[in-house]
Amino acid sequence: MKSNVGLYFGTFNPVHIGHLAIANYLVEHSNLDEIWMVVTPHNPHKKKKTLLDDYQRLHMVHLATEDYLKIKASNIEFGLPQPNYTVNTLAHLTEKFPEKSFTLIMGEDNLKSLHKWKNYEVILDDFQVIVYPRVSTGNIPAQFLNHPKITKIDAPIMEISSTMIRNAIHDGKDLRYFMHHKVQQYVEEMNFYK
Repeated sequence: MKSNVGLYFGTFNPVHIGHLAIANYLVEHSNLDEIWMVVTPHNPHKKKKTLLDDYQRLHMVHLATEDYLKIKASNIEFGLPQPNYTVNTLAHLTEKFPEKSFTLIMGEDNLKSLHKWKNYEVILDDFQVIVYPRVSTGNIPAQFLNHPKITKIDAPIMEISSTMIRNAIHDGKDLRYFMHHKVQQYVEEMNFYK
């Protein structure tokens, strides 16, 4: 039987306890065998200048997850043409790892705009989607409400943003409990976000 891998995409700039708590909850409370935290080199919808180097962000995800076998850092998108789209990554992964099945993980806020994603119909034809709750979601398009491929998981709501963390570090605040301790030490050593 194929192992089921959840794909949790993000810029993780930086990875924080909200990301980790959601990944932890989903891998323990769903049919996922493991979660790959896929570090996005450059999201077509975000300005690139605010991003730390791809490999620095990957290293921070690795630091945060290395002691937990069910969650792994993934650089699978680093070798794909940029800007990249989720549908292309899913096709690439399916070809590269035929022994695994892949499930897309997204927040409810992303579900709201899924119909704007490139080839979203293909994603929903071929893959399961797990959705975790967010505070401010607005209206979910009707076509996604009872979709057979979309499962809503009652995970804890984590309203911590990487932007808030970057701004606080810039302002000299101590946010040690918002990041894995190894990530927090690394951010401090490297003088990131100052």
